[in-house]
Amino acid sequence: MSKVAFRKRALGRFFFLFLLKNLPLAFIAGVHLEELNNEGSQTSMRFKWLNKNPFRSMYFAAMHMAAEFATGALLFQYMNSSTRFSMLLVKTEAEFHKKALGKIAFTCNQGIEADQFITNMLDSTDGQTIRLTVRATNEEQLEVATFTYTWACKKKA
Repeated sequence: MSKVAFRKRALGRFFFLFLLKNLPLAFIAGVHLEELNNEGSQTSMRFKWLNKNPFRSMYFAAMHMAAEFATGALLFQYMNSSTRFSMLLVKTEAEFHKKALGKIAFTCNQGIEADQFITNMLDSTDGQTIRLTVRATNEEQLEVATFTYTWACKKKA
């Protein structure tokens, strides 16, 4: 499946089946893939009883899951039957700025960098790493958190 075909499926109405099969916690927590294009990706999650913490905001682990999915989808879209590579999350960093309430958008705008990274990684026999940053914003477009994920990828033989 090409990245264009993957994007079409990922943004379609039956993508919840992929989540249910491969990322059941993301499905249960209510993570949605909103955008996946050449510029980047965006996921979202609404604050609700299932992902709350005792301080009446979204639990940090739920936020991490939605943010990590935004970066993982950006890389995973390149995987198909002829292009196989391993993906391993090797480092996470997070800064929390304010309570996450309402619908939170998790946006990674490094699609062009991810595309170049995949091209370079597939041309090499060595593993490569990339740092992808996600900005989490609330419905008022105020930043509630920032996340940085370091992914290690290597072409499979």
